[in-house]
Amino acid sequence: MTETLPGDMPDDVDQCVQQVLETACRQEIMIATAESCTGGLLASLLTDITGCSHAFERGFVTYTNDAKNEMLGVPPALLEDPGPVSEEVARAMAEGAIANSRAHLSISITGFAGPAGPDDEPGLVHFAMARKGLPTRHRVEHFGDLGRGGVRLECVRTALSMLRAELEGVGGTRQTVPQTS
Repeated sequence: MTETLPGDMPDDVDQCVQQVLETACRQEIMIATAESCTGGLLASLLTDITGCSHAFERGFVTYTNDAKNEMLGVPPALLEDPGPVSEEVARAMAEGAIANSRAHLSISITGFAGPAGPDDEPGLVHFAMARKGLPTRHRVEHFGDLGRGGVRLECVRTALSMLRAELEGVGGTRQTVPQTS
């Protein structure tokens, strides 16, 4: 049985998408996404706002290890150890999205949206943000076992918050996004 998000997006998510896209448009910044556990949900939201979708350059949905390697250039060695749900792979995904697009800014999401293997933590998600000319940043979240839809929604909230903070830091000092690495 599939588990999707219930009904419409929450108002806070819609507002954040609007803010991110309007800010990116004003600054003429294009965004790319590299998504695994969210299956393209973030990319879909970034194309929903009329008149602002030109700020979204492209999205990579890389659910399998082969896709992460082939589309984003994530080294097979990283996918083996430490594995696809790791800081190293999240960083490589974000950097691969920049390298394989015309975007100025990218965000990656890789994690366990639901129960996976016996040693996998449901709700463990790694995010990374890459920007041309700046160091790639990482963030990890432990959302818990909220179900696939709940974890995916929290992933979108987190990614949008990271994008908004990064875009608001343009033109001045780069705003700090909470990190755990």
